[in-house]
Amino acid sequence: MSFPLTVPPSKRHQSFLWSPLCTDLDKLDAHVAILGIPYGQAYSAAHISNDQSKAPDAVRAMSDRICRNLNHYDFDVGGPIYDNRALKVVDCGNVPADPQDLSSHSQRAEQAIRKILDAGALPITLGGDHGIPIPILRAYEGRGLITLIHIDAHLDWRDHVNGVRDGLSSPIRRASEMDHVGEIFQIGLRAQGSGRPEEYEAAVAYGAHLYTAYDVHENGMKSVLDDIPDGGNYYLTIDADGIDPSVMPAVAGPALGGITYVQMRQLIHGLVKKGRVVGMDIVEITPSSDVNNISCIAAGRLMVNLIGAAVRADYFDAPKL
Repeated sequence: MSFPLTVPPSKRHQSFLWSPLCTDLDKLDAHVAILGIPYGQAYSAAHISNDQSKAPDAVRAMSDRICRNLNHYDFDVGGPIYDNRALKVVDCGNVPADPQDLSSHSQRAEQAIRKILDAGALPITLGGDHGIPIPILRAYEGRGLITLIHIDAHLDWRDHVNGVRDGLSSPIRRASEMDHVGEIFQIGLRAQGSGRPEEYEAAVAYGAHLYTAYDVHENGMKSVLDDIPDGGNYYLTIDADGIDPSVMPAVAGPALGGITYVQMRQLIHGLVKKGRVVGMDIVEITPSSDVNNISCIAAGRLMVNLIGAAVRADYFDAPKL
């Protein structure tokens, strides 16, 4: 059975912010490409299809709450989101899973990101669990050195869990093994996850910059931004549980005291001003436990902030309308 790289989303808002839909990535013409990667590498049979796999379409379904109208004034970005420019934001649908080969979607995810990058578009990806940055980051091989910015309550440095090396507890360990990933900044750490003392020691030995959420609350997000080198190519991976559960309640492992929406906005705009954000993902949203859809709306608003900041920083050749 042959599977395409992507298929159309299933919800009533089939695309993010009413964007045109393109599932033939060889014909992609976009400045920004939205991609859903619903599936990761499961640690057990019960987790092959999990609640996080529904998140890409759940975020799309909130498009009319994320943005009431593309021409309206948006205070988060200082005007209409696309800055009255001919910005081509295209939704590329979701990477499907093959029930006869449950690992093949990872290869398709990597291929899809490669095609998006080849088309010159900025990929913004919706997961899925936190295993999905692994194929995404592999797709950046040969495209320059990446500074990885990681928002999470948890360390994610496990070498494997139950023999699975590309699962949701391992994305930063796998990233650290990629020659095209340089400095790693991990922000929002708190409470407990799957990380043991040996994982913490591995992160420190690599030279990862570790910031607890309390570091950010006490010293400000600006203190973190000041530590990140200027002029870099930044990839931003956001685990929803890195953000405070008052903003992102729909997570499997809520941890109190997380990064706020205001701090996330400051980080995104700060990174755009410092250098170039070459990609972003938002993962680990569990739609069935959301409260008034606030987690999905917050995810969409973070995407809006990146798009709005990037177009104003002249990332794209998008003329004024």
